Amino acid sequence: MNISVLVPEQAVIEAISPPYRLFISANDFLRAMGREPIFTVEFVGLQKSVTAQDGEYEIKVHRQFSEQKATDLVIIPALYGDIQKAIEKNEAAVDWLKSMYRSGTEIASLCIGAFLLAETGLANGKKCSTHWAYADLFRQRYPQIELLDGVIISDEDGVYSSGGANSLWNLLLYLLEKYTDRDVAIMAAKFFAIDIDRFDQSMFTIFNGQKNHNDSEILKAQELIESKFNEKITVNELAEYIAVNRRTFERRFKNATNNTVVEYLQRVRVEAAKRFFEASRKNVNEVMYELGYSDTKAFREVFKKVAGITPLEYRNKYAKVG
Repeated sequence: MNISVLVPEQAVIEAISPPYRLFISANDFLRAMGREPIFTVEFVGLQKSVTAQDGEYEIKVHRQFSEQKATDLVIIPALYGDIQKAIEKNEAAVDWLKSMYRSGTEIASLCIGAFLLAETGLANGKKCSTHWAYADLFRQRYPQIELLDGVIISDEDGVYSSGGANSLWNLLLYLLEKYTDRDVAIMAAKFFAIDIDRFDQSMFTIFNGQKNHNDSEILKAQELIESKFNEKITVNELAEYIAVNRRTFERRFKNATNNTVVEYLQRVRVEAAKRFFEASRKNVNEVMYELGYSDTKAFREVFKKVAGITPLEYRNKYAKVG
């Protein structure tokens, strides 16, 4: 099986080496199991040598686009720095990726590499993942793509994507298992010390709210929610605060923030809870009361829905010690 690791201009070096190393190592794992190695892995780029991360690194490619006529999988690493500039520098890669996909090649993007994938149009009408910190920008640029909140892996019609940063390893292990089997993927996960079945990046998300919109009245409502998140505040009160009826308010709020009012309030409260856990030694009940919750079950369900793990699990993982 031929795997081509794209080396784009303005690439993140930490996203270029893992796919190469994983599939080369997978050949060793297959040999150790008495099986034939199946992967050929190459770096592919526009030029024979490509710099990464503001010239800190130089990667020599095995093949240029013009030399790579066929391959089974192309992996797009994360981009670095200004997204628009990175996309402009990689226009040739966009045409090449579209050509490869039309010839039967599968395409996988890692982290912010999803922006380069999106430029091809190959993800239009499909689900896609990227780094949580770039979710709002991605939605603004590519409304025709369904961005999955908090999800680490997407897989649709031979187009794959991963969530942020180190979660790229989870997509790579997912692909390795698909192309080989579970035993090989488990061996790789143990070798590289990766949690093989992590499919959610919610616990790593920092919710800042979607404020890059032009609805000043909705922005006022957001600010009120964030300043009084520990008080009982209703949708009707928020609608009255900006002097519109409830139905209009809910519609405008959803359009501006990509969240319902209730979802937004829950996410603000859970983000506050996470900060409490990280900065203090308070127990779950103490934090729950700080946020205005009185029902332990309700708080647990909301927290797990937003953060991906329970309040106690989050506290045990991140609470201040000493």
